[in-house]
Amino acid sequence: MAHSQPLAQRFGVVGAYIGLMDRLSRLLAYVAGILFIAGVSVICQMVFVRYVLGMSTSWQTEFTVLAVTAAMLLGSPYVLMTGGHVAITILPDALGGIARRLMQLTAALCGLAFCAALAFASWFYVWEAWEGGWTTGTVWNPPLWPGLVPMAVGATQLSLQYVAEILRGEG
Repeated sequence: MAHSQPLAQRFGVVGAYIGLMDRLSRLLAYVAGILFIAGVSVICQMVFVRYVLGMSTSWQTEFTVLAVTAAMLLGSPYVLMTGGHVAITILPDALGGIARRLMQLTAALCGLAFCAALAFASWFYVWEAWEGGWTTGTVWNPPLWPGLVPMAVGATQLSLQYVAEILRGEG
């Protein structure tokens, strides 16, 4: 996606940072798409196994929940980058000018603060699950930490993408 950038941002450290974050967010969006397709495919397999073959299933539902949730979390930085999120802009649009820019910056800083806190807590949670040998506690019972990593990675990249959007001047 091409963003209109002031000349100073297209070059140098700021431009390189914005470009890198955009590429990482785009890469995570591809990973999210693959995870979503995997989740849908496993649901189809589960329906076939359960209702056509008459066999029981043990791992498919949990895998699908983990895959689709990971897709949502990993795809969120791309959604921020492309402006695909839901926004109510009646007040900023009505105000225009500097008031609009200040409201956008304030919202971006609040979003950044929330995502940074979520990223920190998520990495801590991943570490706890790894160190504690936690599992999901289900019939399948896989280790929990791999299911938590997408939350940590997604929140981290979302934080970094917020910084890029603020530097871009669209935050």
